[in-house]
Amino acid sequence: MGGQFARRARAAASGVIADDIRAAVRDVPNFPKPGIVFKDITPVLANPRLFRGAVSLMARAIARYQPDEIVAIESRGFLLGAPVADALGLPLQLVRKPGKLPYKTAGYDYQLEYGSDRLEIHIDAIARGQRVAIVDDLLATGGTAAATAKLVEQQGGEVACCAFLIELAFLDGRHSLARWPVERVVEF
Repeated sequence: MGGQFARRARAAASGVIADDIRAAVRDVPNFPKPGIVFKDITPVLANPRLFRGAVSLMARAIARYQPDEIVAIESRGFLLGAPVADALGLPLQLVRKPGKLPYKTAGYDYQLEYGSDRLEIHIDAIARGQRVAIVDDLLATGGTAAATAKLVEQQGGEVACCAFLIELAFLDGRHSLARWPVERVVEF
């Protein structure tokens, strides 16, 4: 009976923290270009309680999938991926734009709405069969996360889950990630 009460209390506390995180995210109109409303997470990062809460909620969600390592997507994904990896006692690997990683890389080219892009990872970052949790700050259309997942698979890894601080549900990024489990802390 006591364990059930403790689980409900933790779940209620998690809901409060998620609501506080959602309230702290700042809308910045017309950034980075006209018509875009940017979801700014810097107020969450500036509040130690909210930042710890975000990391804790993400780590708890990811732990259920039992990954072997965390792969964080450039650049705001690094801000969350590093403390999540630390909280779970897992290695952290970085996915970056071309030319940003110092060692030999493997890459994945993918299409954007208006052009193409490329992501890279160190060639020794993922061992065959390793379960990987992909971490980023925001799920919008899902293109970058899907490209990261395909890069992980190209390297012989298995995508355990994709986890985000924020999901912009109206953009239906989950559709692009339908092959993999998706977790998020807050939804807009």
